[in-house]
Amino acid sequence: MTLVETFFNTEVLVASIPLLLRGLTNTLILGVLAILIGVSAGLLICVFRLYAPRPIRFLTVAYIDVFRAMPVLVVLILVYYALPFVGIRFSAWTSAILSFSMVMAAYSAEVFRSGIESVPDGQFEAAAALGLSFPVTLWKVILPQAIRIVIPPTTSNCVSMFKDTALASTVAMPELLKEAQDAQAFYANPTPLIGAAIIYLVFLLPLVRLVAVLEQRFRRAKTR
Repeated sequence: MTLVETFFNTEVLVASIPLLLRGLTNTLILGVLAILIGVSAGLLICVFRLYAPRPIRFLTVAYIDVFRAMPVLVVLILVYYALPFVGIRFSAWTSAILSFSMVMAAYSAEVFRSGIESVPDGQFEAAAALGLSFPVTLWKVILPQAIRIVIPPTTSNCVSMFKDTALASTVAMPELLKEAQDAQAFYANPTPLIGAAIIYLVFLLPLVRLVAVLEQRFRRAKTR
């Protein structure tokens, strides 16, 4: 067989499209849920990391360090395969969402921390002089400024998360890569994997460019 027949077989690619689109849908759902849960949890963890009593701060630091150091695949395997041995059993969907969310929360917490700490201390002092409580100051004064700073790195983390969803195939979850692998096995041809790669590129390349644009705008705004 030629290179085209092996890796760019049009008939196989067309026949695989329904499977690939189903996998793409699952990938999008998994990625969006993991990002929403992870970013929200990361913001909460960041607040505890900065302003909670010392024992809680220690626990949040431990959580952040552990889940940033541990590969996503290891977390996924522990949640799906190891927890049943202690009586905790999750479906493939729940395991994937939980695993990716926990990792995303750890990275998001550090991103939010850097954003909040980059806001000048004078903002807290000015808010206190106006009689604003600490929660109001954090919510209405500090976070709006910090969020603008953390948008580029958070967007970059979102791109990485969508790529990491391919690891969910480890627990037989029917995301894009898993569907492509099943189609490859069914048709005995690797063309579906090439199709999955093309879909990833079409979907993620605009997000990668968006990260670059946001970083440039932030740098220009910072130099003004």
